Amino acid sequence: QLLLSKSDGAILTRSSKFDPMKFRELLVMAIIMHDLPFQFVEYAGIRQLFNYVCADIKLVSRNTAKADVLSLYNREKSKLKEILGSVPGRKRILNFSFMPPPHSGVALYEWVKLEKLSKFLKVFYDVTCLFSGTKYPTANLYFPQVFVVEDTLRKAKVDSDSFMKSMATQMMEKFDKYWKEYSLILAIAVILDPRYKIQFVEFCYKRLYGYNSEEMTKVRDMLFSLFDLYFRIYSSSESVSGTSSASNGARSHVDDMVSKECLDVMKEFDNFESEEFTTSAQKTQLQLYLDEPKIDRKTKLNVLDFWKVNQFRYPELSILARDLLSIPISTVASESAFSVGGRVLDQYRSALKPENVEALVCTRDWIFGE
Repeated sequence: QLLLSKSDGAILTRSSKFDPMKFRELLVMAIIMHDLPFQFVEYAGIRQLFNYVCADIKLVSRNTAKADVLSLYNREKSKLKEILGSVPGRKRILNFSFMPPPHSGVALYEWVKLEKLSKFLKVFYDVTCLFSGTKYPTANLYFPQVFVVEDTLRKAKVDSDSFMKSMATQMMEKFDKYWKEYSLILAIAVILDPRYKIQFVEFCYKRLYGYNSEEMTKVRDMLFSLFDLYFRIYSSSESVSGTSSASNGARSHVDDMVSKECLDVMKEFDNFESEEFTTSAQKTQLQLYLDEPKIDRKTKLNVLDFWKVNQFRYPELSILARDLLSIPISTVASESAFSVGGRVLDQYRSALKPENVEALVCTRDWIFGE
């Protein structure tokens, strides 16, 4: 049997036989296109509608619909990989066509300007990608990147090219509005990167403000003050417990041998010795780290792993490093995650697995994205 259908004014014939696979494919397309929950296929009204259209239809469950979405996602992903793999190079994507005079192309000196402009803007592109990415960069990356931006703008402001000079001047006004004063905390964060340490901050401030600048003094004072605070907080409990255990051990041996007055004097001596030790250790722990040679700057280093490995060597300093390096330098990653989640996860779809969310978002973009 054949059915007649009208499409764009033409009369077409199609088989009246129901294709269950085509039905499931169209059902999955509808779920993806309209952000429908997987539970949609189990709605009583929808099932009645399907049974009315075809009494022999085999109804699918939400798990089957979920599996079909993942299957479609994998097929479209394979197609995309095949298409991208068939493109030999980026230049093949562009099509060049001859344009008659008076427009005869870009002059050589204009290409030189474009190349210069491209290198200038690449600095800002790289910093934006780093700060606005979804990998949550550690705080030690803030200071070097912001310094490179400011240094690039300062050089461009004195460029012989009037266009570059004008553009850099306007950009410098925006930079000064938001980033003119470097964050002291984030400046200390780069000091806690063993590839840079305090020498890098001194190098940067020397170029920006000259020798023995007030800004460098603030960073140094803040560094030692912050470490002093952490040392007092995190070493006090250990010192008290150590002193207590030592006193208890001593008391078990000498309680019967010395008077109470003598023990009181010994306790005062223990406290005095502990304070002196605290003061000396407080100075040497941070200074020991700063005095050690830097690690090669080109070394690929996970700075959090470095402090985890050295936590017993620098107990209080490692805690300070952990707290400072974990400060987010941008909220873009978290805001982006919540924004995407709000479009996919709603009151009807609030318990999707990560792989199902990925399949829904990517497949919709590949098939229905404009």
